[in-house]
Amino acid sequence: MKAAVITFPGSNCDMDMYHALESFDVDVDLLDDQVSDLSAYDAIFIPGGFSYGDYLRSGAVAKFSPAMDAVKVAADNGQLVVGICNGFQILTEAGLLPGQLLVNEQPGFICDEVNLVVENADSNFTNTMSKGDVLKVPIAHGEGNYVTDEATLKELEDNHQVIFRYQENVNGSMNKIAGITNKAGNVYGMMPHPERAVDALTGNDSGRAFFESLLHAVDQKARA
Repeated sequence: MKAAVITFPGSNCDMDMYHALESFDVDVDLLDDQVSDLSAYDAIFIPGGFSYGDYLRSGAVAKFSPAMDAVKVAADNGQLVVGICNGFQILTEAGLLPGQLLVNEQPGFICDEVNLVVENADSNFTNTMSKGDVLKVPIAHGEGNYVTDEATLKELEDNHQVIFRYQENVNGSMNKIAGITNKAGNVYGMMPHPERAVDALTGNDSGRAFFESLLHAVDQKARA
C-alpha cells in the first residue's frame, strides 16, 4: 500500500500515523496541506490535532486547504480516505462525511482508552474483524459528540455506514457512533486513535486490526 499522511498547521498526530503505517511496511509519505495531487496513493490519512488552531469550529479552516480539493478528487476516484479525530472533523466540515462533531456532552477534554464495538465487519476498515468484536482504543478529544439530523441518522443505520460504536457513550454521540463511512464506503472518519494502539510496547495493540483491514482491502482491490 502506498499512503499519504496530510499535515496541517496544528496537526499533532501526523507522526503517530506515519510510524503506525511504517510498522506495517507501508510506503508512506508525509505531505503538507498545500499538496494538489494525491492520485499516486492507495490511501490518504488526515490525522488528529488542532488544524489551524481550531479557533473557529474544529476543521472549519482546514477544509479550505488545497489538499482538501485533492482529497475530494481522490475520494471520487475511489481511493481510501481516513480521517482520525481532527481528521474526522475536517471530513465532516468538507462535506465528505455527513454530520458534525460538537463539544462533548459533558464539556471537557477526554484522554482515555475506550472500548469500541464493531458494528459492520464488511467494510474496508473492519474486514479482518467480526461483528461484535471489541477493540480497546485511545481517545483524546474535546469535540467528539457526533450529531446529525434524524433522516441522515436513519440513512447511516439503514446503509450500514456505522462502522464502530462506543461500548459506553463517553461523549454523547448519537447512537454511540464512533466511526462512519460515506455511502461508497471508501471515506471513513472516527474519533478514537487506532494509530496509537499498534505496538505491544505501549501496552495496547488493538488498533492493528484496523490497519490489517485497510491493507487487506487495498490488496483485494489490486487483485480485482
